Amino acid sequence: MATDNLIEAAIDAGINQAVTVLKFRNEALAKRKAVVQANIDKMQLIKPAPPGQNSTIESPVSIPLAKDADRESVGVLVAEGDSWFDYPFHDILRILEDDYGYEVEAVAHKGDSIEEMAYGGGQLEELTRHIEKILRRGMTSPLAILLSGGGNDIAGNEFGVLLNHMDSAAAGLNTKIVEGIIDERIRYAYITLISAITEVCMHKLGKALPILIHGYDHPVPDGRGFWGGFKLLPGPWLEPGFRKKGFDKLTERILLAEELIDRLNAMLEEVASLGRFSHVHYIDLRNTLSNGGDYQDLWENELHPSKAGFERVTKRFADIIQTLP
Repeated sequence: MATDNLIEAAIDAGINQAVTVLKFRNEALAKRKAVVQANIDKMQLIKPAPPGQNSTIESPVSIPLAKDADRESVGVLVAEGDSWFDYPFHDILRILEDDYGYEVEAVAHKGDSIEEMAYGGGQLEELTRHIEKILRRGMTSPLAILLSGGGNDIAGNEFGVLLNHMDSAAAGLNTKIVEGIIDERIRYAYITLISAITEVCMHKLGKALPILIHGYDHPVPDGRGFWGGFKLLPGPWLEPGFRKKGFDKLTERILLAEELIDRLNAMLEEVASLGRFSHVHYIDLRNTLSNGGDYQDLWENELHPSKAGFERVTKRFADIIQTLP
């Protein structure tokens, strides 16, 4: 089947990307090792021996290893993602560290799309570097890799492209465009990214770590941006597209946003079920927050939970992490 061929091609693309990054990192590690050894040699102390001793060379200074961070955490996690992992004051990773005691090594960047994570190369190199640091510190193997992405691929300035006009005979989501973006673009980007991370883990850790991916809950396209979207602040991400296409009623927007998010979740669940990805776990976050009358208690703006909302979402992550072998 053509779809199976595309899946294999996406997996191969991830492996090839990992091979390139691993080659780069191996060269960097060899250079680092030489520099460290040269500095250790310079730090050997030479001083006169006490009377009665022939040798004038004292043993090399012992360089203490860094304190094992495992003693101060319940486990190590590595994360790559978007603003749900990189949000001011409260996000999933901060709460996993502060409320649940995990040590989190993160390469998350607010605003990143899953395509940027999958094909940019820089984040994979940075993630590989974090795994190397964990190993150098003598910490135990990470418990899991956490991934968050896809929201920025469907929201923002181009969101209106996903919609047919309210007055169109086919008003609502444009089925073909949504299918192309979610079931092709985002899907294959996820497969490539997961494949690349898996390959890095196999080479660095000798095993495929559990990888946790998640969908989003149903948002409310009410026009609220980051801190109100004042002036140059980010957002809103959904309301302008709905307004441009004639959808003025919030109830209509909510239903269409639900349909879109359900499509994204269905795709992610399918990716996690692929035979090559038995180590991938999909977290369904729907019905964790609310798009009902009290939604502002749990949604800070159109795309991001409030502190209380992030706490609810993070508990779902923590519950899954605690079940991992």
